[in-house]
Amino acid sequence: MEKKKEMIKVKNLVKKFGDFTAVNGINFEVEEGEIFGLLGPNGAGKTTTLSMLATLLEITTGEAYVNDFDVATKRDEVRKSIGIVFQDPTLDDELTAYENLDFHGRLYGVPLAEREKKIAELLKLVELESKKNLLVKNFSGGMKRRLEIARSLLHEPKVLFLDEPTLGLDPQTRNKLWEYIKNLNKKKGVTVILTTHYMEEADSLCNRIAIIDHGNIIISGSPDDLRDQIGGDVITVETEDGVKLEKVIKGCKGCKSVKHHDGSVTINVDNASKKISEIVELVNHNKIKATSFVMHKPSLEDVFLHYTGKTIREEESSPIEHMRLRRRMWHGGGK
Repeated sequence: MEKKKEMIKVKNLVKKFGDFTAVNGINFEVEEGEIFGLLGPNGAGKTTTLSMLATLLEITTGEAYVNDFDVATKRDEVRKSIGIVFQDPTLDDELTAYENLDFHGRLYGVPLAEREKKIAELLKLVELESKKNLLVKNFSGGMKRRLEIARSLLHEPKVLFLDEPTLGLDPQTRNKLWEYIKNLNKKKGVTVILTTHYMEEADSLCNRIAIIDHGNIIISGSPDDLRDQIGGDVITVETEDGVKLEKVIKGCKGCKSVKHHDGSVTINVDNASKKISEIVELVNHNKIKATSFVMHKPSLEDVFLHYTGKTIREEESSPIEHMRLRRRMWHGGGK
């Protein structure tokens, strides 16, 4: 089987803001036509990585290539190769949907006839053709997101960057947007790299995922491959005596890993249905208060917990480093 072109190549990429390292020597590649996800909590380095690839932030050290163009030296060529949807809305609310797309097309020098044809095609793709003359300030959050995606595709980019594309949307709208992203990837063949802290989003959309935390890529692979890294089953025990239970379970034969976190103990075993009675007996014998026992197959949340020792929720409940990074990005940081 012929190997596909690598649309994105990242080698030992580092970004520092003064003495703070936001991205710490990461490496990954994204093949043509792939949907690739950077999964991690707020402040993990996802947006900083995307911003360097999109030429919005200078690289401190390392190399990055988009569509074979060096991000550091071929900025114009990189920008022509990409479309981008930012976390925060960037549409003009006082313009109509059509006018927002038309303005973008003019900026990229798309000829009038071609521009009109593409606008009609893209509005149909995101099911907004009947809303084309409506002011964007009257759009819902989901409609705005769909319009931003349409706008990012108008100049026919090779790579589409989506930074937390469904942040703040309700679950129904989020699921609908996932379908649009998969559909445009299939129909247009555009390579997609997205950032997210939603496990289910990464699982639903991505061919491959890189789990990133504190500026480091912890592990990467397909969602199934990542779950297989853990293997077996998972038993989660809700308890206030997590430290005590963790010590007790670590002496249990057949328990491959035990993690105490956020009022729970997560135990990885080969056969949960056979092992759970033994674990319940250990809990009772050691007079540990437990409110629930849950058995399930490994999820991406379990993968994150296994390799970082915390859940994404726990990481986001301690936002000090994230706030520090945002301040440095806002006020500017040196190479």
